[in-house]
Amino acid sequence: MTRNALLATATVAAAAVVVFALHGMDKPFGSPSCQATANGVTFEYTPEQMGNAATIAGIAMQRALPARAATIALATARQESKFINVDYGDRDSLGLFQQRPSQGWGTRSQVTDPVYATNAFYDVLIKIDGYRSMEITKVAQKVQRSAFPEAYADHEPEGRVLASALSGNSKAALTCRLDPKSTAGGAAAVTPYLAALKREQVAVGSTRLTGTVPGVRLDTKDTTQAWSLAQWSVARADQLGVERVYVDGKVWDRAKPDQGWVASSEGGAGVVVTFAPGKPSG
Repeated sequence: MTRNALLATATVAAAAVVVFALHGMDKPFGSPSCQATANGVTFEYTPEQMGNAATIAGIAMQRALPARAATIALATARQESKFINVDYGDRDSLGLFQQRPSQGWGTRSQVTDPVYATNAFYDVLIKIDGYRSMEITKVAQKVQRSAFPEAYADHEPEGRVLASALSGNSKAALTCRLDPKSTAGGAAAVTPYLAALKREQVAVGSTRLTGTVPGVRLDTKDTTQAWSLAQWSVARADQLGVERVYVDGKVWDRAKPDQGWVASSEGGAGVVVTFAPGKPSG
């Protein structure tokens, strides 16, 4: 091997060490990114990817499916689309799960709607006898009919971490560092947020905040459910214009991207989501 080749190899190896070290950190860093951590393992994604993963996990919660269902769906979507709602694929494959209209999954418009596509995936999954205990390569293949079924197993650890964080079983486990130039949605973001919540999450009571800061309070006394709603809100913050999320004595603040979840005496009961700078009231 030449001297230049040796130097190039050393450079690549050093870069790999840096990436590995970064993935073990507990706070967001660098360019816009989101990360989820569970059992000491961290995976990092773009805000777009994390937002789509939150939709997949949230719908599993909404449908009262077991954590295994969310893990399978997340691992499958990670393999099929990298959590990007793509409008292209092999032959007529489209969307998060690369579902084919010609195979009866729905119209082009339907399979590129993350909520429709996710529900369609679960509709087939729950009909598979024994899916809760079946190897992910076998169950995902039964749903997807993929040419590369073994690839799904590669992403099972990611599916487990994301499912744990987005179900609220791992608390303060998901955070996002958004573009500092981006701004929250303001009062106009409240209605779209509530509409997305209704499509993607377990039904809870909600109250619009009064005062100068637009926001909503989500009513739940269950700590696990509260963290599920809170971390879904952070995962979807880039798409839904969320500024701050308060839960269980902690806050995630869009304007302070390097802090992650920190202690806060504000917010109060349930989950409070605001869409502009300022302290919540009402």
